[in-house]
Amino acid sequence: MKNTILIVDDMEINRVILAEGFKGGYEILEASNGRQAIEIINSNENIAAVLLDMIMPEMNGMDVLREMNKSGKIFHIPVFIVTASDSEKLLMDAYDLGAVDIVAKPFMMNFLKCRVDNIIELYRHRNDLEDIVNEQVERLNSLNQSMVETLATLIEFRDCESGEHVKRICGLTEILMTAVSDMYSEYHLAKTEIDKIVTSSVLHDVGKISISDGILNKPGKLTREEFEIMKQHTVKGCEILKKIPDIMDKDIYNYSYDICRHHHERWDGRGYPDGLKGDEISIWAQVVSVADVYDALTSQRVYKAAYDHNTAVNMIYNGECGVFNPKVLTAFDKSMDKIKHKNAMLQRLSC
Repeated sequence: MKNTILIVDDMEINRVILAEGFKGGYEILEASNGRQAIEIINSNENIAAVLLDMIMPEMNGMDVLREMNKSGKIFHIPVFIVTASDSEKLLMDAYDLGAVDIVAKPFMMNFLKCRVDNIIELYRHRNDLEDIVNEQVERLNSLNQSMVETLATLIEFRDCESGEHVKRICGLTEILMTAVSDMYSEYHLAKTEIDKIVTSSVLHDVGKISISDGILNKPGKLTREEFEIMKQHTVKGCEILKKIPDIMDKDIYNYSYDICRHHHERWDGRGYPDGLKGDEISIWAQVVSVADVYDALTSQRVYKAAYDHNTAVNMIYNGECGVFNPKVLTAFDKSMDKIKHKNAMLQRLSC
């Protein structure tokens, strides 16, 4: 439990008075200027509150507040401004930077102690609640990951290629989605969202569970009728996902559903199952499409040998596997070294 109060004031007599008032209930640390205060705050995890003077040499109180904002410490440590200043602007600026209270000099020690004790207790409860919430979020993320991996394992039992395939898709999706996000503002996504997309990409072929072994693992070319059945894995996968939305993270469910249904759509509208065109297709489904095609080309399948990297890339650029978003292909080209290295490493691991 945090039980330390930091008193920051360039006047020793003020520090002595405050230290005397809080001794017994707290451990006391002192700083005579803002720079010393920041060093103590950054090196001590037990600070429960800061009593901060405004006018000090080297680094004043406002500078301390700014540094605490920059590091995020201000959200977990209450700061009380203890000052003789009556400048309305100065005090309002202090509040804007996160100070919880303004204590005017001279002050009544008993009154000040009650205010500080109450705020410290409030922050303790808030910080405990944040810890509980973070633990729950971590547990939920772990459950989501376990469920996704379980579904992916089911695919692996049915399709001897898909187990390693989905692992490679995750790596390729992360590289390509990050590149697209960095290069194009209209497709920019936070790292947390990209992580969810990578997790969701595992389920792009979950619908193959419903496809018969005779079609799924046929060594030769599929007939027109068989190919129409194979195409249904996109829709069948969504039917499977519809049965589990309440036990998945909402975002991961939405990404998984969209990717599962639309990773075979194409930029020119000639994909399936919905014939979407251009940016009617979500950028994450577009990215998984390219990753899926690249991996399919460079991997050995029951119906074909693996193409080398350069041949696979040329086939994608030439439209032999359908038309893709030119911006996604540009990001693919810019990421070529990373993709080639990642794919080669994962292909070796799958052997």
